[in-house]
Amino acid sequence: MQLEQSSRETTGNWSGTVPSAIDVRVLGLVVVTAALAASINVPYGGLAMAAVAFALLSGGGIALHLLGERKLRRLTDDLVERWVAAGGEIEAVTRSSAGMETAWHVHTPGGEIVIGGVALVPITQLSVEWQGIGDTMAAGEAEANIDRLAESLYREIFELGSATQHA
Repeated sequence: MQLEQSSRETTGNWSGTVPSAIDVRVLGLVVVTAALAASINVPYGGLAMAAVAFALLSGGGIALHLLGERKLRRLTDDLVERWVAAGGEIEAVTRSSAGMETAWHVHTPGGEIVIGGVALVPITQLSVEWQGIGDTMAAGEAEANIDRLAESLYREIFELGSATQHA
C-alpha cells in the first residue's frame, strides 16, 4: 500500500502520457503455458523440437501480450485526451497490477475511473469502471467508435457524475 501511495504523490498532475503497463503475470502465464505445450514434443521430436516449440510459443505469446497492452494503452490515452479536450479535469493517470487485468486508474476530482482489460491481442477487451459500475467491450469495437464512446462516458462521468455529487 505504501508503494501505491508514494507513486500517486509523484504523479500529482497528469503529464499528458499514460504509463506503460506490461504485466509480468501475463508474461509468466504465457511462458508456463508455452513450456507445458512444448513438453508434449519431447517424446515425439526430442529436446531440440521441444526447445524450438517453446521458443515459438513463448515468443508469439509475449508478442501478443505486448500488442494487446499497446492497444489498451492507446485506447486509454485516447479517452483521457478527449475528456480533457471536452473540459474534464484529470489529476493523474497511474497503472495498476491487481488481478489478471491490465489497468490504469484515472484520478479525477469526482472519483477514480478504472480503464483496463485483458491485454492479449486476439481477445483484447476494454473495460471502464466508475463508482462500481462497469462496462466491457471488444477493443476493436471501442477503437472504431472511440469518439462516441468518449462522449458518452464524458457525459456519464463528468457531467452527470458532478451533478449528482453536488445534489
